[in-house]
Amino acid sequence: MRALCLLVCLSLGCLAQGPKKCTSPPLLTGSMSVFTQSEKLTAFAKYSYDAIGERILLREFGYFKNESFHFNMLLLFRQGLAYRINYSNRTCCKKQLQSDFHPLAVPKNASLQGQVVLGGSSGPGQGLLVNSWAGEMSLREGTAKYMSSVTEFGCIPVSTLFHTDRTGWIMTSFFNNVIGLVDPQALNPPDFCEDAKLDVEDGPVSFFSFF
Repeated sequence: MRALCLLVCLSLGCLAQGPKKCTSPPLLTGSMSVFTQSEKLTAFAKYSYDAIGERILLREFGYFKNESFHFNMLLLFRQGLAYRINYSNRTCCKKQLQSDFHPLAVPKNASLQGQVVLGGSSGPGQGLLVNSWAGEMSLREGTAKYMSSVTEFGCIPVSTLFHTDRTGWIMTSFFNNVIGLVDPQALNPPDFCEDAKLDVEDGPVSFFSFF
């Protein structure tokens, strides 16, 4: 009887320690790579992420349809504005941002796909324990499917697969992540953007139009 009680307690303990949905740190700095299913886009970016002020800065370069590009984009979701910034000639293009801010987090309706070790599990420090989640979410542009992997400890993003009918599959991998903002001032529009007029010729932009 005692052995049975002990077995039940151990089983409940294991269940209680299973992967749980989580939210990433509100302030993050790091790098990311982006690839599309169509192979039209290959991009790499340094990012600064502020979930408290709902701001994202992307310093991105890559290739789209075999043509290279480079830009700095500051997204201010709370203000509904996107700034495309050129620091070399101190110019700034301001557009209306129509996307909602979605914090880096495992959605509440996500289903656990599994827990794996990236790298090796033979010894301490040889691998990274991550949890993979999948589901669907509603956006202004429609319904999106996703599969997201985050670290078991800290809920740091590792990779995300994202699909909409318009974009197809987009794969994003995160690396060199640091908790906190390395340069907090970079998430504010530079002084030469103060007089920038709102560009309405092409209409508002969305977050996914930058990938």
